[in-house]
Amino acid sequence: METDPKTRGNPQKKGGKEEEEEGGVALKKEIGLLSACGIIVGNIIGSGIFVAPRGVLAHAGAVGPALLVWGLSGALTALGALCYAELGVALPRPGGDYAYVGHAFGPLVGFLRLWISVLVIYPTNQAVIALTFANYVLQPLFPTCGTPEAALRILAAACLRESCPKSRILGVSQKKSGEKR
Repeated sequence: METDPKTRGNPQKKGGKEEEEEGGVALKKEIGLLSACGIIVGNIIGSGIFVAPRGVLAHAGAVGPALLVWGLSGALTALGALCYAELGVALPRPGGDYAYVGHAFGPLVGFLRLWISVLVIYPTNQAVIALTFANYVLQPLFPTCGTPEAALRILAAACLRESCPKSRILGVSQKKSGEKR
């Protein structure tokens, strides 16, 4: 397999033409700067930044040390992102964490990492984001007392239900009546 940027990861037939998938669906390996920044900012703003500020400020005691903690955390996160980007350049294969862990520690460990992500990490992350959203939405409705747990859970469950409809979970395409495939 050649390693120049245009053919890396693309197997070639003997005739020199790129291998075509027969009847399969393939994703484009394209992401622009704006899309990449949108994904990163959406993940950061959409999850952690709204969960932790109150706790950081309470433990730091003042605004200055809290901002210092946030700045150091941001620098450490940037270093981690640069390491991950380096992995992507060094091992240009699809699969993200699965591919990197599988390459370093073997296919069994990569498979276990993938399943831990699917069964534990991603659902937990979605639940925390939904609960945080529910807390911030319901807090203004209960300014003098704590937000009821039942209301938090119901709103969080509704958010999770809307972000992951049954058709996406089961892989079923819902077509409207009279719509052609």
